[in-house]
Amino acid sequence: MAKKEQFNDLYNTHYNKVFRLCKGYFCGDVALASDAAQEIFIKVWESLDTFRNESSISTWMYRIAVNTCLLYLRKSSSRKEIRAVVLPQIVSETYSNEKEEQLQQMYQCIQKLEETNKMIILMTLDGIEYPEIAEVIGITEETLRVRIHRIKKSLTQCVQNENI
Repeated sequence: MAKKEQFNDLYNTHYNKVFRLCKGYFCGDVALASDAAQEIFIKVWESLDTFRNESSISTWMYRIAVNTCLLYLRKSSSRKEIRAVVLPQIVSETYSNEKEEQLQQMYQCIQKLEETNKMIILMTLDGIEYPEIAEVIGITEETLRVRIHRIKKSLTQCVQNENI
């Protein structure tokens, strides 16, 4: 398969998952998530020739995505970004106001998690299979299941406290 065809397949298969992962890292900020997703796919294109099949290609892409999101967060904490032009978004989602508030509370609680736990829960919410998450994180599936249980309990408490 030619590089262009392989990239197009990867983009079509993984864009929405990568975008949702980014959105989770950026507290639901669609514009920032879209920018990061574009940068991630640029990195995937540039590095596709060097992929060594030591892990699944989706695991490799998630590592690129997480590292890119973390880099964005570090950059934004060191300088304030001012957006002069608002471009139309590729992905538009409609929610009721109540659901949007619940999502924002959940994103805020996710942001309070330690980095690895944040990565775990965002991939879990995105429907990534446990074996793949365990491989990305570098832990056993059993350990992952315990951590997910603890993370969910922590998030439930956080959201309940926000609603008081």
